[in-house]
Amino acid sequence: MKHRLTLTVDAEVILQAKRHARARGVSLSSLVEQGLRDVVDEGAPSFAARWRGRLQPAVGDDLRYEALARKYL
Repeated sequence: MKHRLTLTVDAEVILQAKRHARARGVSLSSLVEQGLRDVVDEGAPSFAARWRGRLQPAVGDDLRYEALARKYL
């Protein structure tokens, strides 16, 4: 269930936050909520930490690897 929250923030910060939210296609409320979630969930592992060690490098004889290597290496 959602509740209302009253905050006092510098006017320039509000303008920048609104621009930031609009550029990402989200509401200012959801931007603030996500920021608060990030602060509260400090102990939670980051995206990179959750995936670290789970992905295996491509083998050299993989056709996809060869195509990507020609394109990017």
